[in-house]
Amino acid sequence: MAYFDAASSAPLHPVARQALLASLDEGWADPSRLYREGRRARMLLDAAREAAAEAVGCRPDELVFTSSGTRAVHAGVAGALAGRRRSGRHLIVSAVEHSSVLHSADAFEADGGSVTRVPVARSGAVSVESYGNALRDDTALACLQSANHEVGTMQPVAEVAEVCRTAGVPLLVDAAQSLGWGPVEGDWSLLTASAHKWGGPSGVGLLVVRKGVRFAVQGPVDERESGRAAGFENLPAIVAAAASLRAVRAEADREAVRLRELTERIRTRVPELVPDVEVVGDPERRLPGIVTFSCLYVDGETLLHELDREGFSVSSGSSCTSSTLTPSHVLKAMGVLSEGNVRVSLPPGTAEADVERFLSVLPSAVAGVREKLGAPTPVTEVRATELLVDALGKRCPIPVIELAKVIGDVPVGGTVRVLSDDEAARLDIPAWCEMRGQEYVGEEPAEKGMAYLVRRLA
Repeated sequence: MAYFDAASSAPLHPVARQALLASLDEGWADPSRLYREGRRARMLLDAAREAAAEAVGCRPDELVFTSSGTRAVHAGVAGALAGRRRSGRHLIVSAVEHSSVLHSADAFEADGGSVTRVPVARSGAVSVESYGNALRDDTALACLQSANHEVGTMQPVAEVAEVCRTAGVPLLVDAAQSLGWGPVEGDWSLLTASAHKWGGPSGVGLLVVRKGVRFAVQGPVDERESGRAAGFENLPAIVAAAASLRAVRAEADREAVRLRELTERIRTRVPELVPDVEVVGDPERRLPGIVTFSCLYVDGETLLHELDREGFSVSSGSSCTSSTLTPSHVLKAMGVLSEGNVRVSLPPGTAEADVERFLSVLPSAVAGVREKLGAPTPVTEVRATELLVDALGKRCPIPVIELAKVIGDVPVGGTVRVLSDDEAARLDIPAWCEMRGQEYVGEEPAEKGMAYLVRRLA
């Protein structure tokens, strides 16, 4: 079995396993106690904090350990907003942030705050100018991920941090995906991360608050972790997290070169091997191990099951499945195809032979899914040079399949009007037009659902 979903959770690093087992024997006592066992536990905790701070590039007393990366985000956003309440109640986030950041923004908005969600380009990156334009006199905090978790695009954090610093606004960086590859550049104010993303154990997060940043802890406070993370420290996991972060950093430069070559191989060869595929994300400014592509006329959930049967564990950036029927917020913000989305995220140590086998298996897996889906014979009505495709009640990717089947039945300059009540059609039909060189004219309300108008150019 080839595990290609490291962006969700990386396999436990051997150093993490060794440190975890060793600290179970040495680090079980309360590090706040003064007797021998407590002092030993405190020494382990202090050493872990120093190692993590060195990797982040901050002071040890600026870093606390939390129970997860999500908890670090929630505590960081809430604490920074509360600490700067006198400055205003305006928050800036990008449209492609991790759900933990967006959920924090939703909670802040529900409590009376205002939120600006900065759009991204088709590559998934924000522009520095867009963050500068979003800043207001009452802005209390800005948030920006260092790299996207679904498509691997890296963000201009250092430049955005400089714009925010000039305006006197702190920037919180979600570094969950990138911290294992290197420190986050720039003059940021707060940072969060999650150990299981770099090969540490789950249940350990990092929250860094630079000295001088106004911060007010929300909720009940206790004496541990500077009052910013309540509860008894999971010391064995913390020690393992810090040890593995140091270990992966020592391997990062060499492994990054190797994984970039493997992911570039996937980016190049998948469109050659499989027709009607869009590779998404920035082709240059990206994390070493992530490559994401979307296949037209394919249900993503079904394709993942097919690949699982072939021995590959991959994930989908798209939530367009039978359970939710809604596209991924990241793909939606980028304006790219959401059908049949596959995210391949290679863990360190991935064998070249496994990548080659994946490339050999993928074409038949996609073809099999397309054949199984079939495309119901579309109900069409000829209106001179316009066809009407009734795809009401049919879920992605069927509306696009039916559009593709009939586009050749109208002359160049003719149009196809697709009726659909599936939310994903709003994203996937324009993306199909972009890929196939057709013109997306727009949408308009219909008696049921929406009507999407496509003009044939080729």
